[in-house]
Amino acid sequence: MAKSQKEPLHSGEVFNLWSYLYDTKSTLVTLQILTNHTGDKDLKAFLEDVTENSFTQEEQQVEAILKEAGIRLPPAPPDRPNVELQDIPAGARFNDAEIVKLIQKELIAGRILCSYIMGISIREDIGTMFEEFHTQRAEYESKLLKLTKEKGWIASPPTNVK
Repeated sequence: MAKSQKEPLHSGEVFNLWSYLYDTKSTLVTLQILTNHTGDKDLKAFLEDVTENSFTQEEQQVEAILKEAGIRLPPAPPDRPNVELQDIPAGARFNDAEIVKLIQKELIAGRILCSYIMGISIREDIGTMFEEFHTQRAEYESKLLKLTKEKGWIASPPTNVK
């Protein structure tokens, strides 16, 4: 165990770790729902990848720290079942461009929060962990931007051609 891991968590670290975990648990359920709504195989693959290799890993890492510190874990919403796209009524279905915007917002908001937690952390292991989360989210943002451009889902603001 690294020296910083033996240090107690300060109240800001506890609050932000707990809140981050609570949000991540909710995001995982949202990702299940959005994965059900997409009909695009590339977007579905992206959603499954970001779920498994980013959000699920973040959940496990933060949960382990809180458990070790003896902090009560936040509740998690129930998992959602897998459904077939055609079983979701058209008027109730998110389209792929909407899904992309929701995921982009989640990744961006998460990076901002990661930056904040890095800044308030005294324990080096906490700061380093959130630096890794930050980097990983930036990488997923780049992948999603590329996919968005390839699929024609991007809505570019007007260009200034003066």
